[in-house]
Amino acid sequence: ALLCSSAAAVVLLKWLGRRQIQQKMEEARRTRDLALERMEKAARRFKQENPGTQTAHVLSLTMVELAEKLKEGSLSPESVLYSYMGKVKALEVTREVNCVIDFIHSCEDQLQKLKKQKDKGLLYGIPISIKDHINCKGHISSGGLVKFLGQVKEEDSVIVQVLKSQGAIPFVKTNIPQTMINYDCSNLIFGQTLNPLNHQKSPGGSSGGEGALIAGGGSILGIGSDVAGSIRLPSSFCGLCGLKPTGNRIRYLPTDRTFVLAVTGVLGPMARDVDSLALCMKALLCEEMFRLDPTVPPVPFDEEVYTSSKPLRIGYYEADGYFQPSPSMKRAIQQTRKLLQDAGHTLVPFAPPKIDYMVDELFTRGIFSDGAAHLVDCVKGDIVDPNLKSQFNTYRLPGLVKRILAIILKPIVSVWSCLVCVIGNLQSGEVSVCREVYRTEFIAKWRKLRLDVILCPMLGPAFNHGYAGKLFAATSYTNLYNVLNFPAGVVPVSTVTRADEEELKHYRGHYGDPWDKRLKEAVEGAVGLPVAVQCVALPWQEELCLRFMKEVETLTH
Repeated sequence: ALLCSSAAAVVLLKWLGRRQIQQKMEEARRTRDLALERMEKAARRFKQENPGTQTAHVLSLTMVELAEKLKEGSLSPESVLYSYMGKVKALEVTREVNCVIDFIHSCEDQLQKLKKQKDKGLLYGIPISIKDHINCKGHISSGGLVKFLGQVKEEDSVIVQVLKSQGAIPFVKTNIPQTMINYDCSNLIFGQTLNPLNHQKSPGGSSGGEGALIAGGGSILGIGSDVAGSIRLPSSFCGLCGLKPTGNRIRYLPTDRTFVLAVTGVLGPMARDVDSLALCMKALLCEEMFRLDPTVPPVPFDEEVYTSSKPLRIGYYEADGYFQPSPSMKRAIQQTRKLLQDAGHTLVPFAPPKIDYMVDELFTRGIFSDGAAHLVDCVKGDIVDPNLKSQFNTYRLPGLVKRILAIILKPIVSVWSCLVCVIGNLQSGEVSVCREVYRTEFIAKWRKLRLDVILCPMLGPAFNHGYAGKLFAATSYTNLYNVLNFPAGVVPVSTVTRADEEELKHYRGHYGDPWDKRLKEAVEGAVGLPVAVQCVALPWQEELCLRFMKEVETLTH
């Protein structure tokens, strides 16, 4: 009787705990819905008071065109902000993509203050969307976790302050996957975000809400973050341009993350074209940024490098030797390489050194330098999202069990054996030292070939729902440049063809293991969806990276 009573008490406590969590999630959803209603009313009120506003024209302009018209006064900041607010609400009313989680209502007050300012910053009147975990005063940064729902932020993060100083108007916050350590975009609080180009596909992650909103036309510029590809993956899946800068060029603050890293994370822009990224970087690398965050090197944007037309010496590779690229990924590199060569650039074959070692030792163990202990602790008292379960179950295994499984499975499936051993044999300091040795070796190979930049594959096309959490190791194409801390950007260059889809039927992968089979299943059914390439430069050379991206964009569009 005592045992039965104890068991019943445990079950009851668990049920009460889950019920409390669900109530908090329901309250968060109600708060979001009220915020979106407020945004809808504001947009509708403006439209009624200004029936002549040409919303379609405003939404059709590129960011550079929009900035020029706002600065010269031919467009008002109100007409632009409320046009985008209306577009966001139109997307959300039908629940098309479920990408917005909050309306930054102070944007209307900011708009009034902006009109009174004499100095117009580089982003004057440009509405901007912000990823969930980036702090905005008066709003939460949930990380997709219930434990953070009640924590309203008392001040804007540095990047938001700098954007505002340049005249930008942050107006919405966007969805992310739970804990942000997944490149899908789903959490149990706000739900699954869909790819606006194909609702059966993921928008990527962890900056997936940004990718979906910008691709759906609801934002013209967004700020995401990148630890393993979280800017570049949604940019690839949604057909956008995105830039992961060098780590400390735009800092990813410790308060903005939910796990301990020995891999450099960074904030960066996402937009529809490369010129928008360049304008954003130019605006961010200003005196206000250097004043607010003295750890950011006071190096302004070099316009001369970005606008240069000097022929480039470009290293390239079609596969990294770890995950075999999908047919469309490989074709995108081949076609882009030929276009660059025909345009007068020099193309040189390149192979990343020791890619298995980089993924297994430096990235997988480096991204969780504490053995994922802090991440597991953050999810305590929460319900794990189904899309994260396969990953998370691995992270919370006891260290001894991880090591035993790694030894047993190493000969069978190399990818899982490295994933299961996130606690690893290398401690944080050792990972950092080994990473610097690897970085030196990589740069030496780069220098020997006298390269300016590198052209390489970008994971894609967009995955079917539910696969990202089961294919974490497929981020080898992006996480390499987080380990190296090199600037890397994504440019869409083509779309998936029926020939690509036919060739995919014969895809076997490098190892022929379950993960290779899953990649094939993940990218099936993508005819017509965007395919991107990745452009890479040496550290602190964002301007050169963007210049190369612009060249690729010009030649492929």
